[in-house]
Amino acid sequence: MSLLLASAFLYLSNMKIIIINGPNLNLLGKREIDIYGNQEFTAYFAELQQQFPQFELEYFQSNGEGQIIDKLHEIGFSYDGIVLNGGAYTHTSIAIADALAAITTPAIEVHISNVHAREAYRHHSYFTAHCQGFISGMGLLGYALALQYFAAQK
Repeated sequence: MSLLLASAFLYLSNMKIIIINGPNLNLLGKREIDIYGNQEFTAYFAELQQQFPQFELEYFQSNGEGQIIDKLHEIGFSYDGIVLNGGAYTHTSIAIADALAAITTPAIEVHISNVHAREAYRHHSYFTAHCQGFISGMGLLGYALALQYFAAQK
């Protein structure tokens, strides 16, 4: 391996990326399988870790708005990327949107279902304006697509 490739891989392997899932996403694989599929997220996260060994991947899930804000504050100036599925908070939480606006770590917003093909209240996101990208309707693959984006940025 050339010195340039070796140093690029070393840089990528030091990238810290966190996936943050919001309310009810702890029930993936059990809830509304026709919309969200039958795979639990922890099993999918293990697949992502194997698929993206160049990243130091972390996973955080909370049903509480305050805990998500606290996590964003904790990692928002030291991580290289955030993959955020805010669940229903996407459509209601100005507080999480403000936390995203306050931090410097880039975020990609991900939704498993196509939010624009669902109820009208799901069509608006408070987060999108503070994220580098938006992925919706690609199932769990959306998380891998967000990680591919971060890989391409370095």
